[in-house]
Amino acid sequence: VQLQASGGGLAQAGDSLRLSCAASGRTFIRYTMAWFRQAPGKEREFVAVVTRDGDTTDYSDSVKGRFTISRDSAKNTVYLQMNSLKPEDTAVYYCAAKSITYYYSDSKYYDYWGQGTEVTVSS
Repeated sequence: VQLQASGGGLAQAGDSLRLSCAASGRTFIRYTMAWFRQAPGKEREFVAVVTRDGDTTDYSDSVKGRFTISRDSAKNTVYLQMNSLKPEDTAVYYCAAKSITYYYSDSKYYDYWGQGTEVTVSS
């Protein structure tokens, strides 16, 4: 599966952005989808995940209550709605996919990655 992330940009603290990750092919429903991010000088970190059936989601503590992950199988797309943005949310955001029924929050388990979309939040 090929992944194409989009929707990043410049925002001010308190603003909202919605990231999208479009997947190619007709097997989107087989994949658990996740978002990770990497800030300058830091390691890639888990942000959010949604299982392939859409029934289970999980979030990092740093974004819980502010970000929402969702998926639209008709559009082969996973979204990350980011509200109440903070400067510490500044990073390159990557979507990832793995063909499993459940999920991992460790990036090393994901097989497919999008190219990343940059989010910059100013104070």
